[in-house]
Amino acid sequence: MKRVLAGLLLAAASLCDACEPALDGAPLARLDSPRYVLAFRTEPARVAVGEHFAVLVAACRKDGGRPPAELRVDAHMPAHRHGMNYAASVRPLGPGSWRADGLLFHMPGDWEFLFDLRGDGPTERLSHPYRLE
Repeated sequence: MKRVLAGLLLAAASLCDACEPALDGAPLARLDSPRYVLAFRTEPARVAVGEHFAVLVAACRKDGGRPPAELRVDAHMPAHRHGMNYAASVRPLGPGSWRADGLLFHMPGDWEFLFDLRGDGPTERLSHPYRLE
């Protein structure tokens, strides 16, 4: 029984290691959903109020399957119940890799990045809080 349990734990650990999003540069955050792992960073690294910025995103499937085919990027301010005044345009850079351009935070405060990943199966939404001073 101990050998079976040890084998299951080793298999689970290897699955977790099998999915590491291939993002150039240091990620701002690494997010997990039931099927995916996503890493992202902003460009420039320091976002300023009223200035356009980009988000570089990489994602992979935890089970080693094909990465998500599509990505949608958005942001909103939960406390204010509004989003950005601009829609991001997302373009693929390769399998499981994208660049979203045209984002702009028009005011300081507590924002939340929203990432919708679509592959085979239902779309999964991942979010990450972001404080803009």
